[in-house]
Amino acid sequence: MADQINSLEELKGAVSETVGGVAAAADIEISREPVRDELGRSYATGKRKDAVARVWIKPGSGKVVVNGKEMAVYFARPVLQMILRQPFQVAGVEGEFDVMATVAGGGLSGQAGAVKHGISKALQLYDPSLRGALKAAGFLTRDSRVVERKKYGKRKARRSFQFSKR
Repeated sequence: MADQINSLEELKGAVSETVGGVAAAADIEISREPVRDELGRSYATGKRKDAVARVWIKPGSGKVVVNGKEMAVYFARPVLQMILRQPFQVAGVEGEFDVMATVAGGGLSGQAGAVKHGISKALQLYDPSLRGALKAAGFLTRDSRVVERKKYGKRKARRSFQFSKR
């Protein structure tokens, strides 16, 4: 088997050659390439609740701009600023990247989570070696919890109308 597999067909062939279709991790090594545009930026979309964030990262001094405002102005609460800094701390690249994000929908908490998700995805696209740390921290997984819809015959999603015996 080759040291490195370059195409999807070779990967399929390598998997089919293994016993029972199960390949050992040492046999197949998939190398990830950095994904950057012509300006040296990486782009990713982050989502949380109803918020959707478009995030671009590039090497810089650690400046974070959200919807044209500084992070400290847009996310005034320190907890939300901490959420945005988490991916950089986990990856060990704090202060090395500039972030430009546009976010829409949801509230401030959901928007902060969406930007965090986008930053994490963009970091692993910019430098694939950071993927392990970000994935172990759970930052690459989209938090799928959303507001439950209201059902008919109910006051809210699950709350019933008040019962009156008389």
